[in-house]
Amino acid sequence: MDVFVKAVDLGSFAAAADALSLSAPMVGKHIRFLEERLGVRLLNRTTRRQSLTDFGRAYYERCKLILAESDAADNLAADHLAEPRGKLRVTLPVHFGRHCAMPVLLAFARRYPALELDLSLSDRFADLAEDGYDLAIRTGPLADNAGMVARRVARQRMIVCAAPAYLDTYGKPATIDDLAHHHAVAYRRSGPVPPWQFPHADGSSIDIAPPARFRFDDLAAIADAVSTGAGLGWLPSWLVRERLEAGILVEVLPEQSGYPYDVFALWLQTPHLPLKVRLAVDALVQELPQIMSGKQSGDAS
Repeated sequence: MDVFVKAVDLGSFAAAADALSLSAPMVGKHIRFLEERLGVRLLNRTTRRQSLTDFGRAYYERCKLILAESDAADNLAADHLAEPRGKLRVTLPVHFGRHCAMPVLLAFARRYPALELDLSLSDRFADLAEDGYDLAIRTGPLADNAGMVARRVARQRMIVCAAPAYLDTYGKPATIDDLAHHHAVAYRRSGPVPPWQFPHADGSSIDIAPPARFRFDDLAAIADAVSTGAGLGWLPSWLVRERLEAGILVEVLPEQSGYPYDVFALWLQTPHLPLKVRLAVDALVQELPQIMSGKQSGDAS
Protein backbone atom coordinates (compact mmCIF):
# COMPACT_ATOMS: atom_id res chain seq x y z
CA MET A 1 0.00 0.00 0.00
CA ASP A 2 2.81 2.41 0.87
CA VAL A 3 4.51 1.82 -2.49
CA PHE A 4 1.21 2.23 -4.35
CA VAL A 5 0.37 5.51 -2.59
CA LYS A 6 3.88 6.86 -3.18
CA ALA A 7 3.70 5.99 -6.90
CA VAL A 8 0.40 7.84 -7.20
CA ASP A 9 1.58 10.86 -5.19
CA LEU A 10 4.81 11.25 -7.16
CA GLY A 11 3.38 10.35 -10.55
CA SER A 12 5.75 7.59 -11.63
CA PHE A 13 7.34 4.31 -10.59
CA ALA A 14 10.79 5.85 -10.99
CA ALA A 15 10.04 8.73 -8.60
CA ALA A 16 8.50 6.36 -6.06
CA ALA A 17 11.51 4.05 -6.35
CA ASP A 18 13.87 6.94 -5.65
CA ALA A 19 11.84 8.10 -2.63
CA LEU A 20 11.61 4.58 -1.17
CA SER A 21 15.17 3.45 -2.05
CA LEU A 22 13.82 0.68 -4.28
CA SER A 23 14.29 -0.17 -7.93
CA ALA A 24 11.56 0.81 -10.41
CA PRO A 25 10.90 -2.88 -11.29
CA MET A 26 10.42 -3.62 -7.58
CA VAL A 27 7.85 -0.82 -7.35
CA GLY A 28 6.06 -2.41 -10.28
CA LYS A 29 6.09 -5.79 -8.55
CA HIS A 30 4.49 -4.34 -5.42
CA ILE A 31 1.66 -2.80 -7.42
CA ARG A 32 1.13 -5.89 -9.58
CA PHE A 33 0.92 -7.95 -6.38
CA LEU A 34 -1.85 -5.66 -5.09
CA GLU A 35 -3.73 -5.86 -8.40
CA GLU A 36 -3.45 -9.66 -8.51
CA ARG A 37 -4.57 -10.02 -4.89
CA LEU A 38 -7.52 -7.67 -5.42
CA GLY A 39 -8.36 -8.97 -8.88
CA VAL A 40 -8.81 -5.38 -10.10
CA ARG A 41 -6.55 -3.02 -12.05
CA LEU A 42 -5.44 0.01 -10.01
CA LEU A 43 -3.41 1.93 -12.56
CA ASN A 44 -3.63 2.42 -16.31
CA ARG A 45 -0.02 2.55 -17.53
CA THR A 46 1.54 3.51 -20.85
CA THR A 47 5.14 4.27 -21.73
CA ARG A 48 4.45 7.98 -21.21
CA ARG A 49 2.02 8.29 -18.31
CA GLN A 50 0.03 6.54 -15.64
CA SER A 51 -3.47 7.25 -14.34
CA LEU A 52 -5.70 5.77 -11.68
CA THR A 53 -8.67 3.64 -12.61
CA ASP A 54 -11.97 4.51 -10.92
CA PHE A 55 -11.46 1.67 -8.46
CA GLY A 56 -7.80 2.64 -8.08
CA ARG A 57 -8.78 6.15 -7.01
CA ALA A 58 -11.17 4.88 -4.32
CA TYR A 59 -8.59 2.32 -3.16
CA TYR A 60 -5.89 5.03 -3.05
CA GLU A 61 -8.00 7.20 -0.71
CA ARG A 62 -8.62 4.26 1.64
CA CYS A 63 -4.93 3.31 1.60
CA LYS A 64 -3.95 6.83 2.68
CA LEU A 65 -6.29 6.58 5.67
CA ILE A 66 -4.96 3.15 6.62
CA LEU A 67 -1.33 4.26 6.35
CA ALA A 68 -2.06 7.37 8.44
CA GLU A 69 -3.61 5.22 11.16
CA SER A 70 -0.63 2.88 11.01
CA ASP A 71 1.74 5.80 11.45
CA ALA A 72 -0.35 7.05 14.37
CA ALA A 73 -0.12 3.62 16.01
CA ASP A 74 3.66 3.61 15.58
CA ASN A 75 3.82 7.12 17.02
CA LEU A 76 1.99 5.91 20.12
CA ALA A 77 4.84 3.48 20.68
CA ALA A 78 7.39 6.25 20.15
CA ASP A 79 5.57 8.47 22.64
CA HIS A 80 5.56 5.63 25.13
CA LEU A 81 9.36 5.62 24.93
CA ALA A 82 9.24 9.36 25.76
CA GLU A 83 11.78 10.28 23.09
CA PRO A 84 11.08 11.52 19.56
CA ARG A 85 12.52 9.26 16.89
CA GLY A 86 12.30 8.64 13.17
CA LYS A 87 12.35 11.26 10.41
CA LEU A 88 11.00 14.78 10.92
CA ARG A 89 10.33 16.43 7.55
CA VAL A 90 9.90 20.22 7.64
CA THR A 91 9.37 22.76 4.86
CA LEU A 92 10.49 26.34 5.61
CA PRO A 93 10.78 29.69 3.80
CA VAL A 94 14.33 30.14 2.52
CA HIS A 95 15.61 33.10 4.55
CA PHE A 96 13.52 32.76 7.68
CA GLY A 97 14.26 29.05 7.68
CA ARG A 98 17.99 29.43 7.26
CA HIS A 99 18.55 32.30 9.69
CA CYS A 100 15.89 31.71 12.35
CA ALA A 101 14.14 28.33 12.35
CA MET A 102 16.98 26.05 11.22
CA PRO A 103 19.25 26.79 14.21
CA VAL A 104 16.38 25.92 16.55
CA LEU A 105 15.53 22.69 14.74
CA LEU A 106 19.19 21.61 14.55
CA ALA A 107 19.61 22.15 18.28
CA PHE A 108 16.36 20.24 18.88
CA ALA A 109 17.52 17.29 16.74
CA ARG A 110 20.91 17.17 18.49
CA ARG A 111 19.13 16.51 21.78
CA TYR A 112 17.54 13.32 20.42
CA PRO A 113 19.97 10.88 18.72
CA ALA A 114 17.13 8.70 17.37
CA LEU A 115 15.64 11.65 15.44
CA GLU A 116 16.45 12.40 11.79
CA LEU A 117 15.90 15.91 10.39
CA ASP A 118 14.90 16.47 6.76
CA LEU A 119 14.58 20.19 5.93
CA SER A 120 13.38 21.71 2.66
CA LEU A 121 14.12 25.43 2.33
CA SER A 122 11.79 26.82 -0.30
CA ASP A 123 9.38 29.74 -0.64
CA ARG A 124 6.97 27.44 -2.51
CA PHE A 125 3.85 26.56 -0.52
CA ALA A 126 4.17 22.79 -0.24
CA ASP A 127 1.19 20.50 0.21
CA LEU A 128 1.92 18.66 3.45
CA ALA A 129 -0.18 15.64 2.55
CA GLU A 130 1.01 15.21 -1.03
CA ASP A 131 4.66 16.08 -0.35
CA GLY A 132 4.92 14.07 2.86
CA TYR A 133 5.93 16.83 5.28
CA ASP A 134 5.31 16.59 9.02
CA LEU A 135 5.50 20.32 9.58
CA ALA A 136 5.50 23.59 7.64
CA ILE A 137 6.72 27.01 8.75
CA ARG A 138 4.96 29.91 7.04
CA THR A 139 5.01 33.67 7.50
CA GLY A 140 2.25 36.20 7.06
CA PRO A 141 -1.51 35.71 6.66
CA LEU A 142 -2.64 32.12 6.18
CA ALA A 143 -4.88 30.93 3.36
CA ASP A 144 -7.67 28.38 3.84
CA ASN A 145 -6.43 25.84 6.40
CA ALA A 146 -9.04 23.09 6.02
CA GLY A 147 -7.62 19.91 7.50
CA MET A 148 -4.67 21.80 9.00
CA VAL A 149 -3.72 22.97 12.48
CA ALA A 150 -1.81 26.24 12.86
CA ARG A 151 0.06 27.59 15.88
CA ARG A 152 1.78 30.96 15.99
CA VAL A 153 5.42 30.40 16.92
CA ALA A 154 6.83 33.94 16.53
CA ARG A 155 6.17 37.47 15.32
CA GLN A 156 8.51 39.25 12.93
CA ARG A 157 8.93 43.00 13.44
CA MET A 158 8.66 44.55 9.99
CA ILE A 159 10.46 47.89 9.53
CA VAL A 160 11.06 50.44 6.78
CA CYS A 161 14.73 51.05 6.14
CA ALA A 162 17.00 52.80 3.65
CA ALA A 163 20.65 53.50 2.95
CA PRO A 164 22.03 56.81 4.31
CA ALA A 165 22.98 57.82 0.74
CA TYR A 166 19.38 57.43 -0.40
CA LEU A 167 18.09 59.56 2.49
CA ASP A 168 20.73 62.23 1.79
CA THR A 169 19.49 62.44 -1.81
CA TYR A 170 15.73 62.13 -1.39
CA GLY A 171 15.15 63.13 2.22
CA LYS A 172 13.81 61.11 5.12
CA PRO A 173 10.05 60.42 5.24
CA ALA A 174 8.47 62.02 8.29
CA THR A 175 5.05 60.36 8.02
CA ILE A 176 3.51 57.27 6.45
CA ASP A 177 1.91 59.50 3.79
CA ASP A 178 5.39 60.67 2.75
CA LEU A 179 6.17 57.13 1.51
CA ALA A 180 4.09 57.85 -1.61
CA HIS A 181 6.78 60.28 -2.74
CA HIS A 182 9.67 57.81 -2.42
CA HIS A 183 11.07 54.92 -4.42
CA ALA A 184 10.49 51.46 -2.99
CA VAL A 185 12.05 48.05 -3.52
CA ALA A 186 9.07 45.73 -3.15
CA TYR A 187 8.61 42.03 -2.55
CA ARG A 188 6.45 40.11 -4.97
CA ARG A 189 6.31 36.34 -5.44
CA SER A 190 3.19 36.21 -7.62
CA GLY A 191 0.12 38.34 -8.20
CA PRO A 192 -0.05 41.97 -7.05
CA VAL A 193 2.61 43.53 -4.82
CA PRO A 194 1.45 43.11 -1.20
CA PRO A 195 1.10 46.38 0.75
CA TRP A 196 3.40 47.53 3.51
CA GLN A 197 1.56 47.38 6.82
CA PHE A 198 1.82 49.61 9.87
CA PRO A 199 0.18 49.10 13.27
CA HIS A 200 -2.85 51.27 14.05
CA ALA A 201 -3.79 52.36 17.56
CA ASP A 202 -7.01 50.31 17.47
CA GLY A 203 -5.11 47.10 16.68
CA SER A 204 -5.84 47.09 12.96
CA SER A 205 -3.26 47.82 10.26
CA ILE A 206 -2.65 50.71 7.90
CA ASP A 207 -1.87 49.40 4.41
CA ILE A 208 0.40 51.46 2.13
CA ALA A 209 1.65 50.63 -1.37
CA PRO A 210 4.57 52.95 -2.20
CA PRO A 211 5.53 53.19 -5.89
CA ALA A 212 8.05 50.44 -6.68
CA ARG A 213 10.27 50.42 -9.77
CA PHE A 214 12.08 47.37 -8.43
CA ARG A 215 10.27 44.18 -7.45
CA PHE A 216 12.08 41.03 -6.26
CA ASP A 217 10.89 37.67 -4.96
CA ASP A 218 13.83 37.33 -2.57
CA LEU A 219 14.10 39.22 0.73
CA ALA A 220 17.90 39.10 0.88
CA ALA A 221 18.09 40.57 -2.63
CA ILE A 222 15.79 43.40 -1.50
CA ALA A 223 18.07 44.09 1.49
CA ASP A 224 21.08 44.15 -0.88
CA ALA A 225 19.34 46.55 -3.29
CA VAL A 226 18.18 48.85 -0.48
CA SER A 227 21.73 48.89 0.90
CA THR A 228 22.99 50.28 -2.43
CA GLY A 229 20.52 53.18 -2.27
CA ALA A 230 17.92 51.77 -4.69
CA GLY A 231 15.03 52.85 -2.48
CA LEU A 232 13.15 52.12 0.71
CA GLY A 233 12.53 48.55 1.83
CA TRP A 234 9.98 46.95 4.18
CA LEU A 235 11.88 44.08 5.74
CA PRO A 236 12.02 41.86 8.85
CA SER A 237 14.20 43.49 11.50
CA TRP A 238 16.14 40.24 12.08
CA LEU A 239 17.20 40.18 8.43
CA VAL A 240 18.73 43.68 8.47
CA ARG A 241 19.82 43.84 12.13
CA GLU A 242 23.55 43.66 11.37
CA ARG A 243 23.29 46.27 8.59
CA LEU A 244 21.44 48.60 10.96
CA GLU A 245 24.10 48.13 13.64
CA ALA A 246 26.86 48.81 11.09
CA GLY A 247 25.14 51.93 9.75
CA ILE A 248 24.71 50.45 6.27
CA LEU A 249 20.95 50.90 6.69
CA VAL A 250 18.86 53.30 8.76
CA GLU A 251 15.41 52.59 10.15
CA VAL A 252 12.82 55.01 8.75
CA LEU A 253 9.68 55.98 10.70
CA PRO A 254 10.74 54.06 13.82
CA GLU A 255 7.70 55.33 15.72
CA GLN A 256 5.38 53.99 12.99
CA SER A 257 7.33 50.89 12.06
CA GLY A 258 7.35 47.57 13.83
CA TYR A 259 4.34 45.82 12.33
CA PRO A 260 4.14 42.31 13.88
CA TYR A 261 4.16 39.79 11.01
CA ASP A 262 3.09 36.40 12.30
CA VAL A 263 5.03 33.17 11.82
CA PHE A 264 3.08 29.91 12.01
CA ALA A 265 3.82 26.23 12.34
CA LEU A 266 1.30 24.11 10.44
CA TRP A 267 0.63 20.39 10.48
CA LEU A 268 -2.07 18.04 9.26
CA GLN A 269 -5.01 17.54 11.59
CA THR A 270 -4.65 14.14 13.21
CA PRO A 271 -6.17 12.34 16.20
CA HIS A 272 -2.69 11.81 17.64
CA LEU A 273 0.00 14.45 17.10
CA PRO A 274 3.39 12.70 16.89
CA LEU A 275 5.71 13.51 19.77
CA LYS A 276 8.46 14.68 17.37
CA VAL A 277 6.13 17.32 15.89
CA ARG A 278 4.78 18.52 19.23
CA LEU A 279 8.23 18.92 20.77
CA ALA A 280 9.63 20.59 17.64
CA VAL A 281 6.84 23.18 17.70
CA ASP A 282 7.39 23.78 21.43
CA ALA A 283 11.10 24.34 20.75
CA LEU A 284 10.30 26.89 18.02
CA VAL A 285 7.92 28.78 20.32
CA GLN A 286 10.53 28.92 23.08
CA GLU A 287 13.66 29.68 21.04
CA LEU A 288 12.61 31.76 18.02
CA PRO A 289 12.16 35.08 19.89
CA GLN A 290 15.78 34.87 21.10
CA ILE A 291 17.11 33.93 17.68
CA MET A 292 15.20 36.74 15.97
CA SER A 293 16.35 39.32 18.51
CA GLY A 294 19.97 38.26 18.18
CA LYS A 295 20.08 36.88 21.73
CA GLN A 296 20.78 33.28 20.86
CA SER A 297 20.74 30.71 23.62
CA GLY A 298 23.57 28.29 24.10
CA ASP A 299 21.68 25.46 22.42
CA ALA A 300 20.65 27.49 19.40
CA SER A 301 23.95 29.24 18.74
